Amino acid sequence: MPPVVSWFGIILMPIALWLFWRSHADLGSNWSVTLEIRQGHELVTDGVYKYIRHPMYAAIWLFGLGQGLLLQNWLAGWSALLGFAIMYFIRTPQEEKMMCDFFGQAYLQYMQRTKRIFPLFNLGKQQ
Repeated sequence: MPPVVSWFGIILMPIALWLFWRSHADLGSNWSVTLEIRQGHELVTDGVYKYIRHPMYAAIWLFGLGQGLLLQNWLAGWSALLGFAIMYFIRTPQEEKMMCDFFGQAYLQYMQRTKRIFPLFNLGKQQ
């Protein structure tokens, strides 16, 4: 790849890291490694969640894209993105179903006013 392509990767990496950090900060105690709703769990719809339903996943997509552009090795550069894509397309529908079941109409309304991953377009089925 031409050297200019690596610069796009360099630009994407800090954006992805900031978004990942910001999404954790905005979630606070509502964040969980596992797919579960805990006691006292609240629906977070402010901060970056005002614009994106899954900003952590958006950050990982951006990081993977940045890594692919930055590394000059097709296997090392793009394999993480492929692995994440498989997890994303399996986990996200389960996660959104769980949120709809628990938060009901509030989450359905949230889904209608926010994009799943990137504010300008969707990656995957909306509902």
